Amino acid sequence: MPDMALPVMLKAALPAVPGVNRLPGIKKTGGALPDLTLTRDAVVVERAEVERYAAVCGFPNRDVAPVPYLHMLAFPLHLQLMTDAQFPFPAIGSVHLENTIVQHRPVAIGETVSLSLRADNLRASTKGRAWDMNVTGTVGDEVVWESTSTYLRVGKGDPNDTAGGDPGLHLEKVVAKGPVWSLPDNLGRRYAAVSGDRNPIHLHPLTAKALGFPRHIAHGMWSKARCIAALENRLPDAVQVEVAFKKPIFLPGRAQFGAERTATGYDFTLVNPKSGAPHLLGRTTAL
Repeated sequence: MPDMALPVMLKAALPAVPGVNRLPGIKKTGGALPDLTLTRDAVVVERAEVERYAAVCGFPNRDVAPVPYLHMLAFPLHLQLMTDAQFPFPAIGSVHLENTIVQHRPVAIGETVSLSLRADNLRASTKGRAWDMNVTGTVGDEVVWESTSTYLRVGKGDPNDTAGGDPGLHLEKVVAKGPVWSLPDNLGRRYAAVSGDRNPIHLHPLTAKALGFPRHIAHGMWSKARCIAALENRLPDAVQVEVAFKKPIFLPGRAQFGAERTATGYDFTLVNPKSGAPHLLGRTTAL
């Protein structure tokens, strides 16, 4: 699957290339979201692939897939839609603001999952325009997994509107006193190899600098997965996990995890261990 994503990732990069981004079929207009539903049918949850993902994200090997694993299976749909000629915004340069996953039940190794994706809820924000990418995962007729990823295209915004970019996750009160994780220089490349997300901002300092970053940064969905892994043995089978992505984690780097119990689950954070600046704010809720 990661190798299949490479040609699409190259296509995703074209709207970011000056001159090329004005060509018909590549130029992005910033208009309405397309009325498209994309699907991946009959995807087998294979043990070897799950274990590769688990090793990168810190999960133990089990007979069920980790809570965020199906996001990886749905990622080709995200990329396919955002590189479609009808899609109004470039994939490269769109900011992943937040992600919510609802696991209705664990998906077992060997089960066959079908996935569908639609984009909707295009709206103004203070910093540009935001929209949602909604995924539904089914086993037969049973909905087992859902996710909503909110993206932002930075541009002319409306100071009176918000993108919902912090979906009630006012968790600054959580003080991260937990473990400090060391994130190696090659983390983005390792996660890209199992997820297919080869956005240049995650791979190398030079490719990240070309897109305005001082050096490459960790994937937001890796940071979410790593936090879920730290909580996994305390989470119920039916669970919702919401996160808001804040400041990027530059690689190599260090991040401190913290969590506290609530009436319905856990609040958790990932912060800079020196400054306390948040990289991620999260919440789990038992269903």
